[in-house]
Amino acid sequence: MNRALSIRSRKKDDHAKEASKHTFSISTLRGMHQAELSKKLFKLIKTENHCIEAYETAGRERLSIASQLSDWGEATTDDAVSDISDKIGVIMSEIGEQEDLFAQNLEDYRAILKQIRNIEASVQPSRDQKVKISDEIQKLKYKEPSSPKLVTLEQELVRAEAQNLVAEAQLTNITRQKIKEAYDLHFAATIERAEKQIILAKYGRRLLNLLDDTPVVPGDVRQPFAQAGEARQVLADAEQELQRWEPHLEPIHSNAGGLGANLMPMDDRSTRATSEAPDPIATPVPTEKPAAEAQGTHLEQATA
Repeated sequence: MNRALSIRSRKKDDHAKEASKHTFSISTLRGMHQAELSKKLFKLIKTENHCIEAYETAGRERLSIASQLSDWGEATTDDAVSDISDKIGVIMSEIGEQEDLFAQNLEDYRAILKQIRNIEASVQPSRDQKVKISDEIQKLKYKEPSSPKLVTLEQELVRAEAQNLVAEAQLTNITRQKIKEAYDLHFAATIERAEKQIILAKYGRRLLNLLDDTPVVPGDVRQPFAQAGEARQVLADAEQELQRWEPHLEPIHSNAGGLGANLMPMDDRSTRATSEAPDPIATPVPTEKPAAEAQGTHLEQATA
């Protein structure tokens, strides 16, 4: 496979990203029908979606800026400025790719928050049912204190309270587990993006040192640019360091390993009213993306 030697040798539309995968939806109407318990998290997830779109846009714009920088450098007819601006464009393109990778990781974090929201929505009916039966009992006691229906309603209330007790336990179990999972992923992605962009910025600064900015007087002729090989090596070094990058994160400890399929502990404590437990909501597994496919593309093409 032939790889480009610089950012200029690729067509501009190579940098164009696919249209945002967040298509139009009636999310506002869906929000109106959200259970009261899940409305706040629904709003947070929706707002996070806008934030992710902003990162995706920033990545696309960074690629466009990199291409424009390279084109401008070529138009200066200054060999040194032309070569250095082209190499900086490669670095900037890779920085833009890191924004896109970060947005993908945030999508996985957002998917975990949705799991909490779904459990919240499933708990709301049991709360509502318990309140409804309690209200009916109070009304009946006021109107017909000796009504035989009171016994039936009180039995229904006991069952509703038992079901709600299980549902509330499931909610707190999944909330604590998933909030740690979600923000573990979020902060790990933030660290990855920051550290990789630091690497790229460091090599971008090295490129700047190859450009001689000694002033000249009218009539002087600048020496031919002799650092093209060094500039190319800077990109090669940047690519190698980016590929060698590994996360060094403080581990997030969890005791949720004993959580069963019904979102209850897998021990003697889970025997309380588990027969009343509703089926847990299936939770999607975040999509893992190979790191090699998400980084180094522009550097590889520029140094091949």
